Amino acid sequence: MFPYHMTATQMSTISLKLPDDLLETSGEHADRLNVSRAEYIRRAIVRMNDAMAARARQERLARASRKVRRGSMRVNAEFDAMERDIE
Repeated sequence: MFPYHMTATQMSTISLKLPDDLLETSGEHADRLNVSRAEYIRRAIVRMNDAMAARARQERLARASRKVRRGSMRVNAEFDAMERDIE
């Protein structure tokens, strides 16, 4: 789930401003998980990135599905027209 642990990964430093209550809650949850607050925040970012990637996949599939559906409707209409011509 956290691929940056699998190999020696170079990490950059960022400065992050958080509301005091969010910082405090993050620290409490990190302590409960026995990880540093930085690790807790990294995990949260990984989860959000995974969720956004899943959302993007879902949107691509929905667009593809709409295209296929439109094509299928055209084919169905053509078959309907052919069947009416036969009768």
